[in-house]
Amino acid sequence: MGIGAAITKALTGEKNRVIINYLTSEPQALSLERELNWKGFEAYCLKADVSQAAQVENMFAHIERKWGMVDGLINNAGISLRKLFIDTEDKEWDEIINVNLKSVFLCCKRALPGMLQKGWGRIVNVSSVWGLRGGSCESVYAATKGGIIALSKSLAAEYGRAVTVNCIAPGAVLTAMLEKELLPEEITDLAANIPSGRLAYPEEIAAACAFLMSEAAGYVNGQVLTVDGGWKLS
Repeated sequence: MGIGAAITKALTGEKNRVIINYLTSEPQALSLERELNWKGFEAYCLKADVSQAAQVENMFAHIERKWGMVDGLINNAGISLRKLFIDTEDKEWDEIINVNLKSVFLCCKRALPGMLQKGWGRIVNVSSVWGLRGGSCESVYAATKGGIIALSKSLAAEYGRAVTVNCIAPGAVLTAMLEKELLPEEITDLAANIPSGRLAYPEEIAAACAFLMSEAAGYVNGQVLTVDGGWKLS
């Protein structure tokens, strides 16, 4: 299970109406939608490239027609690149900036007016430990994740009277994306360097997100919640 699917399940467990945004993983998104609706939850899939302003506008307009204004937003879209900085091409930089960081800008900008009108809102942006500490051979990815943290703190300062804006910074999470990037022996070595002795499960990231989206987190604002098992990177 990916982080996005785990977050969706955690939020529907709180009886929320949840929109599942996807771009390339349509079968998985539709399967999740069917599963949740069968269980009695309200979930709905929408396809949109959240790095494109027109598609973000269409997505939010569709949501507002169906269910009204959005009062909770989780920005989790992301792609990675493991490559030496000097070998990184301009088009790779642009793609990762657009998917990882511009998408957060576009979705927050579109969601905030409705939240401010309502006087209540929750935004959680998924960053990474690399955004806090940097990462060898992941400099572009780290730059986007650091940008998400700075943007989140700035938005919390601007709109904190009505809306909370926080970040989750996961460490290594056992997902299909990570398993594609690393060999099994690399994952084993990685786990050995984490005090908890293992990688995170997507459900653990989702639980942190669900807390920050809840009423109980009303006084938590502009924060970065690191979920990394105590992993200290050099």
